[in-house]
Amino acid sequence: MGRGRQKAKHTKVARDLKYFSPNTNYTDLERELSTHPEGEHSGWSEDDFAGEDSRR
Repeated sequence: MGRGRQKAKHTKVARDLKYFSPNTNYTDLERELSTHPEGEHSGWSEDDFAGEDSRR
């Protein structure tokens, strides 16, 4: 496949991705983001980065 056809194909794919709008279930998304099961790590903390300089 020549460069022109390849570029056109990539442009078509990029355009399809840019304008792709899936149906979003906001109720399920809100439920997923608002619940934090007990004992689950909820993100980074200061302890994760403590003593980085001393490890080197």
